[in-house]
Amino acid sequence: MKKLLVLAVLVSFVCLVSFKRHGDPLMPYPKGWPKPVYDFKKNPLSIKKVELGRVLFYDPILSRDSTISCNGCHSQYMMFAHTDHALSHGIAGKLGTRNAPGLFNLAWGKSFMWDGSVASLDMQPRSPITNPVEMDENIPHVLAKLQSNQQYRALFYDAYSDSVIKEGMLLGALSQFMLIMVSANSKYDSVQRGESVFTAAEARGYAIYKAKCSACHTEPLFTNEKFENNGLAVDRELSDIGKMKASYAVDDSLKFKVPSLRNIQYTYPYMHDGRFKNLNQVLNNYIMGIQQSPTLNKRLRRGIYLSDAQKADLVAFLYTLSDKEFVKDPRFSFPKK
Repeated sequence: MKKLLVLAVLVSFVCLVSFKRHGDPLMPYPKGWPKPVYDFKKNPLSIKKVELGRVLFYDPILSRDSTISCNGCHSQYMMFAHTDHALSHGIAGKLGTRNAPGLFNLAWGKSFMWDGSVASLDMQPRSPITNPVEMDENIPHVLAKLQSNQQYRALFYDAYSDSVIKEGMLLGALSQFMLIMVSANSKYDSVQRGESVFTAAEARGYAIYKAKCSACHTEPLFTNEKFENNGLAVDRELSDIGKMKASYAVDDSLKFKVPSLRNIQYTYPYMHDGRFKNLNQVLNNYIMGIQQSPTLNKRLRRGIYLSDAQKADLVAFLYTLSDKEFVKDPRFSFPKK
């Protein structure tokens, strides 16, 4: 069974390499993309570690009472985002304070979480695992549970040739699974490869995007990986001050990580607190809802004017960023035993 699983994974990766020319065979990416930020020398990809990471990602054993898995807030069918609720839901139905973002193209991430409080993808899983309103666990107890599980002892030994499960092994395997989540096969990408063409509305929307959105949502990843204050009114109940919460720097007040526009069709509701249910609400806020403050992005101080026709064209283009193969890619789905 293990040999068949490994063979199936290898075949799927070989098929992907046919149109993606750079990167590790387990994580190919398109020609013209920047080099990933992640340091693969410290955690070289391997099929067995990727598969171990996938099993862990879908297993609620990582939570205190074995009710919450990573997949609980990050569903493949929604680009590993969470669309049922504006704010993340954790153990015992507790509410988080932010919307769960989509997980893809993480190898290019320079920091993680909406406030950049996690500097490394390898360390990112510690945050939800130990957060009292998410998984409410502690790493030593997680390791003990895994060590007492015969299946996990075998999986970790196969991946690491070590019978003693350590924190770095746990986090490294989860990283490997998240690293292979490369989304680069949308209609936009096929146009860039010369395999397709935009409709008239999509082409007009692309021009609008380049004129009004590209400074922060930069191609080809459609994010500049920076933190910006985009003029949202402060939610009085959450009182979220953004990156300043992590950095304690006044200049970071109300700044949040710029999310990728890729797959935006799937990752609603929008913004760090999920306040907007659809793209029309998002665009209307940029047109007439910008709140002035000292750290507001300079490009937004006068708002962004868009006619109804321009909004429709821009949305048409944004939908070309949807990678419809990603949401059903068997490499990312629940592992079959």
